[in-house]
Amino acid sequence: MTQKAILRLSAIVSGISGMTILVGVVYPIISYDATYSKNYTKFVSPLADSGGQIQEILTTGTRGTSEGTRASSWFTGGATQEDFSVPVVSYYKISIPKLRIDSATVAIGGEDLSKSLIQYPGTALPGKRGNAVIFGHSILPIFNNPKNYISIFTMLPTLKKGDPIYINYDGVSYTYKVEEMFEVLPTDLQVLDQDTSDSFVTLVTCVPPGDPRKPKRLIVRARVVPPGD
Repeated sequence: MTQKAILRLSAIVSGISGMTILVGVVYPIISYDATYSKNYTKFVSPLADSGGQIQEILTTGTRGTSEGTRASSWFTGGATQEDFSVPVVSYYKISIPKLRIDSATVAIGGEDLSKSLIQYPGTALPGKRGNAVIFGHSILPIFNNPKNYISIFTMLPTLKKGDPIYINYDGVSYTYKVEEMFEVLPTDLQVLDQDTSDSFVTLVTCVPPGDPRKPKRLIVRARVVPPGD
């Protein structure tokens, strides 16, 4: 094979490789919007006031939203870095079979999402009345690894109503079932509020997975299953 032919073949291979990488980055974002996001455009907040107002959450993203691995950066105007940093960090475990997550660590205190899932400051503990809010990181689906905290919530959009979530806190096991899923903007802090009518767990990640802007937050809310049910 001549040198010219070799160079031409190399150029073709490089071009194909470049296109493959581009598709691998762009397709998951387009696919998410086409497959999942369209289902989350509106929701009736379970924390709505007594007037029963319907709150419509816009799904248009805002540029400049920084995700990183610091949980305090996920909601604008919410808990600060100091709020996440408590003197003593304690932990509990969460398992989500649908996502192949098995006994992942949730930290109460601290905010490094590369080392664990993080419970949002001031939210209820598992099994108690209120809303335990748990943040988890997500990346491009092709790099998904449920054992790696950098990618642990990447497949969160694939959950559906009725899917179980298991939490072991302080030696007690609790089963929750997904009730609703919706998207909010980083400024929609009402999803972090407490509903003391029952015990809830709310899972939060940035979407679309792989979008560097991370313009929206996916909310997965589940309710505890009473013992014996």
